[in-house]
Amino acid sequence: MPRPRQGTRTALYLRVSTADQKPDLQYDGLHGYAARAGLDVVHDYFDVAVSGRREGRPQLNALMTTARNQEIDCVLVWKFDRFARSTRHLLTALEEFDHLGIRFVSVQDQVDTDSPMGRVMFTIIGAMAELESSLISERVTAGMRAAEARGKHLGRPAIPKRIVSEIEALALSTDLRIRQIQARIAGQASRGIIGEITKRARATNQPGLYVILGRILNQPHAGRQRRGGVWVSSPDARRLIEFAPDECGTMRLRESLAWSEGDE
Repeated sequence: MPRPRQGTRTALYLRVSTADQKPDLQYDGLHGYAARAGLDVVHDYFDVAVSGRREGRPQLNALMTTARNQEIDCVLVWKFDRFARSTRHLLTALEEFDHLGIRFVSVQDQVDTDSPMGRVMFTIIGAMAELESSLISERVTAGMRAAEARGKHLGRPAIPKRIVSEIEALALSTDLRIRQIQARIAGQASRGIIGEITKRARATNQPGLYVILGRILNQPHAGRQRRGGVWVSSPDARRLIEFAPDECGTMRLRESLAWSEGDE
């Protein structure tokens, strides 16, 4: 394979937004353009199922690293919105490419940064794309507000109080980690939710509650869940002690309740 000529070393960047989409159109179009323009393709970078607005695109990051290492002379993309996350990102990348002496070409937009007109067009097109993205976001927000006004619940479903009480009991009575607490409750809540509940419970913990709960939960009949709270029994006193949230949601030990054989 002949060695690429200086000034023609080109990297292609392709991106699709979902795993079901195929990059064939971009791939064929970019290689065809490179062949007609006398550019030597030395790298292909392809991000799959990554939104254009997300910061983390591994192949784009790899492309930028290659550019900073002066391994390429030109970056070739199918459309500028396949490359840029926003107008700011587009202009920042163009400034960096200009500083590194790297040419940037968008085939479908017919823009080449080798010309002054190309830079002007990139700024205008990027601004229009940002406006379109903002309009889409506004429409989505308006739709969500309309749904809320009609009484529709948005977001993840609420965690049952029984599960919240159990998580708080484990958080206050043990030093279990989030993953271990999730295993104890059989995965009935995500680690993120468990982390929030655990952090809140331990931050508002009353002095000495760890010790009290540790003694109670070590009883042979400890850990019975009843009526949304955690109930524990003491075999010598044959009584139940309720551990449940108060009106403010803080877990507290309430007064002991009479326990009979029918409560088992």
